[in-house]
Amino acid sequence: MNALLDTCTFLWLALEPSRISPAARQVLDDPRTVRRLSQVSVLEVVLKHRAGRLPLPLSPEIWIPSRREYFQLEDLPLDETVIFRSAALAAGHDDPFDRLIAAHAIESGSTLISPDTPLSLLGASRIW
Repeated sequence: MNALLDTCTFLWLALEPSRISPAARQVLDDPRTVRRLSQVSVLEVVLKHRAGRLPLPLSPEIWIPSRREYFQLEDLPLDETVIFRSAALAAGHDDPFDRLIAAHAIESGSTLISPDTPLSLLGASRIW
């Protein structure tokens, strides 16, 4: 399975692993799972950290790559197809990061690992 971690899932995995649901943990622990982290999540973490809303143990440019390597998360670059897809998703959930994450999951053929129900409403497959 290709699994795309939502931003909060990435943060919880790295900082508060007890918050990961049993179903999500099963997927993440399966050695056959390709675990991915979108550059959209990287941007979201950096912006929240810069705004003072997300304390991290190290600067984002050190901490994020170290966690990506430790948890063996494949980097999923953002490209125009994802941006265009995010604009074409259903209306009603307008958070730009959520729309991009959902579009990235759809475009990359990944299942989202996320507690965020509205992402399913945008058409992304989701496990939590």
